[in-house]
Amino acid sequence: IVESVGEGVTDLKPGDHVLPVFTGECKECRHCKSEESNMCDLLRINTDRGVMLNDGKSRFSINGQPIFHFVGTSTFSEYTVVHVGCVAKINPEAPLDKVCVLSCGISTGLGATLNVAKPKKGSSVAIFGLGAVGLAAAEGARIAGASRIIGVDLNPKRFEEAKKFGVTEFVNPKDYNKPVQEVIAEMTDGGVDRSVECTGSIMAMISAFECVHD
Repeated sequence: IVESVGEGVTDLKPGDHVLPVFTGECKECRHCKSEESNMCDLLRINTDRGVMLNDGKSRFSINGQPIFHFVGTSTFSEYTVVHVGCVAKINPEAPLDKVCVLSCGISTGLGATLNVAKPKKGSSVAIFGLGAVGLAAAEGARIAGASRIIGVDLNPKRFEEAKKFGVTEFVNPKDYNKPVQEVIAEMTDGGVDRSVECTGSIMAMISAFECVHD
């Protein structure tokens, strides 16, 4: 919830409900105006900056010593100071304890599926990793109309929850003595139409790439 705004801020006012976003938008650069990129020239994620853009100084301190900001949002603190382009205004009726996950994991998985993978209606999609990002990716595939959504994870307990997000089949690589991409290729007569990798594992990335048909 916005506590106060700085000089020149006109888009927000105290009391507004917002979500912090570490990949902000200045709304003016070529990336912000493009439908294919959100890597803002001014506010793209920068783990080394640690200060406000306007004066190069931190707004945090402890015992008189400055503390650096973290990826433009510093959300581990109870109060934070951010660039106006690093928050998104939301409906005040939305429950904050639930919509807070939209800032990162949900938007990453859902956005990757709907905006990048763009599965067609009736297509097949493999989702590698069924954590928060993977479940959001599965939901994106469901919204897009995919008919087969294959969830891949080492934890079989995740399958029941994944069904709620559209996953129709589950594959645990530990259950097979062959690479999981070969298993998926056999299941789908040559490979899926799209795959979304949500674990960060290099081996999973390779499997996700190779399980897609030619």
